[in-house]
Amino acid sequence: MSSSDNTKLATTALLAGGIGAALSYYLVQKKSQAAVQATSRERSSSFGNLNSRTSFIFQDPEYDIGSSSASVTHDMAVLMPHSHEERMRRRITSRMAVEDENQVPRQSVTVRVPASSANCGPGYDCIGLAVDLWTEVTVSRADKFEITAEGDGAAEMPKDESNLLVTGVKAAYDTAEKPMPPLKYHVVSRIPYARGLGSSSAAIVAGIIAGLVLAGHRLPVWGSESLLQIAATIEGHPDNVAPVIYGGFQIGIHNGTRWVTERVPCPPGTQLVMFIPEFIGKTSAARGVLSDTISRADAAFNIGRVAFLVHALAMGNLDNLKWGVQDRMHQPQRAEALYSHLYPMIKAAEEAGACCAYLSGAGPTVMALTSGASGDIFTQREKERTDFSVAKAMMQVSQSFGVKGRIVVTQASNEGARVVKVDPPFSSEYITFRDNV
Repeated sequence: MSSSDNTKLATTALLAGGIGAALSYYLVQKKSQAAVQATSRERSSSFGNLNSRTSFIFQDPEYDIGSSSASVTHDMAVLMPHSHEERMRRRITSRMAVEDENQVPRQSVTVRVPASSANCGPGYDCIGLAVDLWTEVTVSRADKFEITAEGDGAAEMPKDESNLLVTGVKAAYDTAEKPMPPLKYHVVSRIPYARGLGSSSAAIVAGIIAGLVLAGHRLPVWGSESLLQIAATIEGHPDNVAPVIYGGFQIGIHNGTRWVTERVPCPPGTQLVMFIPEFIGKTSAARGVLSDTISRADAAFNIGRVAFLVHALAMGNLDNLKWGVQDRMHQPQRAEALYSHLYPMIKAAEEAGACCAYLSGAGPTVMALTSGASGDIFTQREKERTDFSVAKAMMQVSQSFGVKGRIVVTQASNEGARVVKVDPPFSSEYITFRDNV
């Protein structure tokens, strides 16, 4: 065979191979498109049935898992390590199912919710911390409405339908589109009432969770954070409700469509030393002393401090926390009008070894963060920590200003609200959940 014949043969083989590859690619693409369309039709059918029982409220259009066009667009995208919500969306799409046994209405439920400390200095209405002080709320079906309470602030707590616990339950039943039955509420409170430690947000979140469980209704989280949307809508901002729901340090913003939160790491070994005055602080009064406008210089000051605060927490740089919690937006105004002890107490706490100190929420509680704790603090030498000296310094200031109160030492909670008891239980013969819930 001549060299020209060899060339022709090789060319023919290459062309045949190329045509075969192109044809294979075309058939694979057609098959893939058909599969996507079939999945979309199946998904639409599934959601049609699901929507008769469940409302996917506050769904962000960017993550609308009921939209075939959004599905095609996002399924072609490359997932990055931080793409938590898109990864969860795909998982839900491929495994969409409703667990009927968990949609059954319950007779009673007990919810455990943490306290929270909002603002953390400059993070007005957008940063909050879950505090390891807990209230338990039991809500049960009953013949008539009743609220009973015991513990911290039980006497001051509203016992009628103005209680925010009831507001949360109503919101849950409204979301489930079910009539709210007569219910009995019992509160075991360990969160100081109206002291700037998120007692109202704890009540709201506990009520929503209890109502959802009693109604047998579930909400989407990834791409919507629907529970957060309900709670933040009632409260008006996410700084308390976000840490109550999720635990830890939380940053919350509104992105124009919905509330969005992210967690900031809490450095290990930190403790919370709180001076809690005997008198009640009304949020309305604390907000009433604030101006509707601030100067550009004060705005820049707070922006820089918030950035410094988040960086110090993320990097575990405890020395920078005292700069990160400085504020010009609300603390100076509230100190001048309501809490004359605030800045002297902050100064005393920091001089005694606190990493930082600030007004918790709208006050009157003053919160100090200390370091050095490791394991059980009652088996650790006190000189390795600063909580005792900081507590003593804060109490001395309170006495010099004639402000009666008490010191509570605890820590941040990485865990948020959760169901601790339910009837009938979610656990079964095949699976046992934590605390046999």
